[in-house]
Amino acid sequence: MNIQIFGKSKCFDTKKAERYFKERRIKYQYIDILRYGMSRGELTSVKNAVGIGALSRDPEISYLAYDADKLEKLFDCPELLVTPIVRNGKQATVGY
Repeated sequence: MNIQIFGKSKCFDTKKAERYFKERRIKYQYIDILRYGMSRGELTSVKNAVGIGALSRDPEISYLAYDADKLEKLFDCPELLVTPIVRNGKQATVGY
């Protein structure tokens, strides 16, 4: 298993997700989304798994007409993403 947790260092839900995996002794890789961001491929993979609507709760994103525009905005501004994003291959979950 190659589990990745994309989160923000001060997000309590991200800390809960990390604690969940630590308690069960499951190896994971933590990536600070504000510092390192996500690649386009990773973001597209998560979008395919959960849908574009689950990635952000920002009302500005919902007004964009095309999914490609929404994805581009989320790629440029990773602080708009809902965290934690837990990814295992092509499977992903968003939020706690």
